[in-house]
Amino acid sequence: MGIKRNLVNTKACVSVLVFAALAALSLVASGAPHISTPKTSKSDDTSNPGRDALRQIVQNQCVVNWTQHQNPAPCERVFLADEKTESSGYAILADRKGAAHYLLIPTQTMHGVDSDELLDPDLPNYFAEAWRARDLITKFVGHPVLRSAIGLAVNNAHSRTQDQFHIHIDCLRQDVVDSLRTAAEHVGAAWGPINVVGSTYQAMRIEAVSLDGSSPFELVAQLGPDVRHHMGDYTVVVAGMQFKSGAGFMLLTGTGPTGELLLDSSCAVAGAGG
Repeated sequence: MGIKRNLVNTKACVSVLVFAALAALSLVASGAPHISTPKTSKSDDTSNPGRDALRQIVQNQCVVNWTQHQNPAPCERVFLADEKTESSGYAILADRKGAAHYLLIPTQTMHGVDSDELLDPDLPNYFAEAWRARDLITKFVGHPVLRSAIGLAVNNAHSRTQDQFHIHIDCLRQDVVDSLRTAAEHVGAAWGPINVVGSTYQAMRIEAVSLDGSSPFELVAQLGPDVRHHMGDYTVVVAGMQFKSGAGFMLLTGTGPTGELLLDSSCAVAGAGG
């Protein structure tokens, strides 16, 4: 009787294993993507991530899927300088607002503009990488987008809703583009005030095709003797520009309206149709 029961159990186990193997083969044959179960730490509240949502998405899902399956989902992209060190890069995530709004988010845990780490010269140039990701905006719009229509923004500490550092990548509002174009030839390589749609920002010109040779955070820190110690009060905006002398950028900062307010995810300025 015991031998018969063991034989029945053995057959049942074999049947389960065969079924599982066939199911796995079916998934492979159908080309279904493999998405890992999110990795969590004891400190992660996945039921209500709140202000920690961006960090959890990038570290527990995007990086895990990338390192295990070369699939960045739910992010658009993941870049790791060292595949063995998951905190060595950044991810590009579509903002929950949708449309042409994307976010660059470091894979390491890092606070916003008030983080001392952002002034570390050995840190990746996140603004330069964010600018390179503007092709996602072109993809959304469906045709090439002028550099003068694109902006990058970091909100000040008082306005942000997420504690993990991130850079907004989006189109600029049409009235912002008009303001910057009007002020362009009056902005030089040193900081000076300009009016942008009714608000005063400090502005400076960067004459370069890319941001590889510039550190916007360090430039903002040089604005005044106390700014370096109060970076959280400042918003940082980089707007693509086409000066008479060539391609470049306009760097904006200030303690007034935060930078994200200058952006427009509908990308109407590029003819996306709202």
